[in-house]
Amino acid sequence: MKNIAIIMGGYSSEYKISLISGNVVYQNLDKNKYNAYRIHIFKEKWVYVDANDAEFPIDKNDFSVVIDGNRIHFDCVFNAIHGTPGEDGLMQAYFELLAIPQTACDYYQAALTFNKRDLLSVLKPYGIKTAISYYLNQGDVINVDEIIKKVGLPCFVKPNKAGSSFGISKVKSATELPIAIETAYKEDNEIIIESFLDGTEVSVGVINYKGQTTVLPITEIVSENDFFDYEAKYLGQSQEITPARISDEMIKKIGAIAKRAYEVLKMKGFSRSEFIIVDGDPHMLEMNTIPGMTTESLLPQQAAVAGITLEDLFSNAIELALENK
Repeated sequence: MKNIAIIMGGYSSEYKISLISGNVVYQNLDKNKYNAYRIHIFKEKWVYVDANDAEFPIDKNDFSVVIDGNRIHFDCVFNAIHGTPGEDGLMQAYFELLAIPQTACDYYQAALTFNKRDLLSVLKPYGIKTAISYYLNQGDVINVDEIIKKVGLPCFVKPNKAGSSFGISKVKSATELPIAIETAYKEDNEIIIESFLDGTEVSVGVINYKGQTTVLPITEIVSENDFFDYEAKYLGQSQEITPARISDEMIKKIGAIAKRAYEVLKMKGFSRSEFIIVDGDPHMLEMNTIPGMTTESLLPQQAAVAGITLEDLFSNAIELALENK
């Protein structure tokens, strides 16, 4: 029996969602193959949490834990942390130094994909289309006219490195722009301002399944809100239609782009990319490397349509990580 550490929590606004994702992984791991351990990673503590919610501190020197006098070492880590430090490369680099296999991509890919502006810059030469964008770092002079001249109205103001739609605003007038920028700066010190893409929004899961890069059935997102924000994602204020109501030709086209991005970046594990189709052209918004694993989350929905159970999805990730050791 392999000892599997499921890491969850994290240091960002997404920690609550991560705890739900981590618990879904914990409940669906094959108990005949794995001893699963829930590990909460917070700034103030790293702890193993047992079935009675008792906490045991993790030894950061070798990522082990002492339970009832026995020291437990882990064969593999299942990474379910959204945001920092699980999705931005920090935990990946730490586990690489300790030579402990983990289910996410490598540290460079994690850091790159977590930074929206850097990711889109790297993918552009491969013919992957994106929105027109304007970048700001905290402290930069804000020239409202210049920004609007470049990206137009309406536009989206996003923290460059944050997930779950925290800190995102849709801006419809020049007066709203400084307020939206302030909101985004609460999540990150870098901002990306993008032109509004008026089209069909879709989400594409790409995973390595049994050694093959596999594009999962595509999800179409119809938000009841102004855009696919936090409420739409997690509080049921959106319709998520899998498979998407798009032509077979478009399914092939988007699937090929998502697969190409996964392979160009030498990705491992899970990925979920968001696109908006404008006039028959898919434009990429971002790529998530630790997508939500809650029962409402998109990637588990897509896997279910593909006939892959959660148990199979999670086992596959662990087995591939162990093989890569």
